[in-house]
Amino acid sequence: MTSAAGWSREAVLAALDAFPSRLAAAAGAAGSRPVQAGEWGPEEVVRHLIACEIDVHQARLADLDRVADPSWDWAEPGPWAGEPGLPLDALLERFAALRSATLRTVTGLDEAGWARSGTHTTLGVFDVRALLANAVDHDEEHLMGLA
Repeated sequence: MTSAAGWSREAVLAALDAFPSRLAAAAGAAGSRPVQAGEWGPEEVVRHLIACEIDVHQARLADLDRVADPSWDWAEPGPWAGEPGLPLDALLERFAALRSATLRTVTGLDEAGWARSGTHTTLGVFDVRALLANAVDHDEEHLMGLA
C-alpha cells in the first residue's frame, strides 16, 4: 500500500469520494467468505469505519474549526454500536452518507480553513489535508483486510 501522505488535496479528496463504492464492492465480495476467528467480517469493518468517520475524522475536523491548535490522542474505535440489526447494505449506505458529509465539510473550506492544524500525540502536526490523507490510509488498510 502506498501512503497518501504526500498526495495533493485533490487526490486525497478523490480517494475519499471513491472509497464508499470500493468498500461496498469489497464488503460484498467478502460476505461469502468465512471469517477467521478473532477477525472482523464485512459488517464489523463497515461499523468500525462508521465509528471512525464520526468519532475521529469528523470530530477532528470539528476540533480544527472550534479550537486553536487542538491535540489528539491515538484513536481506534471499535465497531459502531448504533442500530444493532442494520444489514450490511444499510451500513454501507450509512457510511457513504457520513463520508459525503465529511467531504461537504472540507470542500467548503477556504485556504485558511485548509491550513488549520492540530497535533496528534503519536503522529505529529496534521493540517486538514494530512488528516484526510491519514483517513485514506486507514480506509485502504481495511479494504485490504476485506480482500
